Amino acid sequence: MGVETWSTAAWVDLATQWLDERLADAGIKRTGAVEQPRVRPWSTQLTAPTTAGTVWLKAVNPPNAFEAGLYDVLHDLIPHRVLPPIATDAERGWMLLPDGGRTLADRELPDDELVEVLTEVMPRHGLLQRDLAPHVDRMLAANVTDMRPTVMPQRFEEALAVVGDIPAVAAKSGEFAEWCARLAVSPVPPSLDHNDLHAGNVLLADLADPDAVRFYDWGDAVVAHPFAAMFVPLKILSDRLGKQTKGVLRVRDAYLEVFADLGSHAELVAQLDLACRVGKVARTLVWARAVAESPGDWADAPRETLMSLLADSYF
Repeated sequence: MGVETWSTAAWVDLATQWLDERLADAGIKRTGAVEQPRVRPWSTQLTAPTTAGTVWLKAVNPPNAFEAGLYDVLHDLIPHRVLPPIATDAERGWMLLPDGGRTLADRELPDDELVEVLTEVMPRHGLLQRDLAPHVDRMLAANVTDMRPTVMPQRFEEALAVVGDIPAVAAKSGEFAEWCARLAVSPVPPSLDHNDLHAGNVLLADLADPDAVRFYDWGDAVVAHPFAAMFVPLKILSDRLGKQTKGVLRVRDAYLEVFADLGSHAELVAQLDLACRVGKVARTLVWARAVAESPGDWADAPRETLMSLLADSYF
């Protein structure tokens, strides 16, 4: 599967047949034409109007096929934080989902309002991770990749092999192993790292009701130290507001407050720093699997992500 296959009329017809059959199973009927708004190396989507509103069929490439099974796990464990799947096919990597409404990105909020919303939204993601922590084995059984601190030195070598030897990064092998060892003894247990937690993957129809927030697009997810999930949102926010600004730190600290019973603020900040640095290797490998078959415009993403280990901060 990939861009070439998903772009064919034969594949669209096959997926449309599955969509219609699964809708019928759920007592729903399609009321209009199926459209294909996007094709990327890692996934494609079909969308259609139905008697129950708009639905989306997402198909992912084989390395990301676990996402379909993960949706079933997440809906079982945290149904209030994810879209309820209408149907899934874990073998094919297909998911049929209801429309999630507006995302946080759709709202185009000014800086101060965005910070206010994120200080409410990110703690909800932290609570989600605490709820999922006792179920790591179930997520691993669903083929979510293991990126826990104890295996990350091995993942470091795998990342170097994937992108080609980068002497300056390879020289950090010992330091990277020390980071992993420190994270491995963290009182914060491993959980699910969304790994691509940008505003477009946060569904929030009502800004006045942060408890209604849901998180979407789990195709990059890994099992890791949970704080690694903050790498993407904090980097995006710091690029927008500037590093170490009050807004960035407010969002970081609001998230960490969820874990306040597991360490002092200073200890948690230090662990987040390490988790986000170590998480860059996970991001490298996630990028690599996403673009393995059809790199296109994203061919340099794995290498650029691994090179970011040389930066002075995790941002």
